[in-house]
Order: sequence, then structure tokens, then C-alpha cells
Amino acid sequence: MAKRVAVILSGCGVYDGTEVHEASAVLVHLSRAGAKVQMFAPNADQMHVVNHCEGKPTEEKRNILQESARIARGDITDLAKLNVSEFDACIIPGKAASSTKVTYNNFCFTTSLCAPTGGFGVAKNLSDWAVKNKDCTVLPQVEKIITAFHKAKKPLALCCISPVLAAKIIPGCELTVGQDKECEKYVHTHSHTHSKR
Repeated sequence: MAKRVAVILSGCGVYDGTEVHEASAVLVHLSRAGAKVQMFAPNADQMHVVNHCEGKPTEEKRNILQESARIARGDITDLAKLNVSEFDACIIPGKAASSTKVTYNNFCFTTSLCAPTGGFGVAKNLSDWAVKNKDCTVLPQVEKIITAFHKAKKPLALCCISPVLAAKIIPGCELTVGQDKECEKYVHTHSHTHSKR
């Protein structure tokens, strides 16, 4: 029977949402593995919108769910409807570090095999890490889902910057954010172990 995997997106675009290459790489690997994938995103406004040609913020507003639908080809569900009992695993593509590994209770997930790049949507739309770093808060819907998958002992694959969500929510997890010294400091501020692996 095919594994059911929830993929949580955070918009569309490296500077203000999910990085398209990363999401695509994750989806290709899941397809090759025969997984049954359902994509989700919060139905809320993005923190801001960035002109990707200039790399500068604009004044317009965009909805995270609607932007994520671009990657999902319209087949996307409001994150509020994600029922953990219906899935075997959850993946959250992210941005900033080039390789991440999360270890908890002998489960180890290395995400650099799935995707080498990311998108700032995790740091801007699923949390406010982009502006508050170690003092960030995680979107309540996202915190609820990560907590539920963790409690159910179901795999969570957190790509690139996404492990900061685990560092904020799950006490005692071991994770790496690759070679990013600034992110590594953040991990230590929450009494988590940064793995050099």
C-alpha cells in the first residue's frame, strides 16, 4: 500500500514562499517512491511579496494557499483541514541552509538527498523566524501539525530552514542546518543538539 505523505507549502518563490526547485525535487522523489501525496498550505496572507526580478519587497498582498496552488497545479488543501491520522509522514520544504538532518528517537531524516535549495516561506509565512530569529513564533496551525506528527511518532522531513520549526516546538531534538553558523547558534539557544553530520 502506498505511503500517504502530506507536503506543507508556504507560498511560491524563493524569496517569499516555497522554492519551486525544492518542492519539485521533493515531489519527484515521492512520486518515484510510489507515495500518495497531498499538498497543503495555510489560507492566510504572506508576510510580504517580493519582486523576484529585483529581490525587493512590493506593496501588493498575496495569499499563501493561492500562491502554493501554483506549485500544486491547483490541487491543494487548506492546512486547517490536514488530519494527521490520514497520513504516514509529513514534509515541509524550506530555505536557507543547503542540507538538514533531524534525529529524534532514533529516526533520522536527511533532507539534502531530497532537495538542495529552499524558499524563505518557512521563515516568513510558517513562522516569523526571518524577523525574530531565536525569539520567533510558529504559526499555530503548523505547530499543531508538527506536534501531532511527533506525538504519533510519524516521520517529519524538514528541509533546509524548516528544522528551526522543530527546534522551537519539539524539546530535545537533534538537528543540523548544514554549515550556516548563524542558524547553528539559534539551534543552541534552544538547548538542542546541532549535529555536524
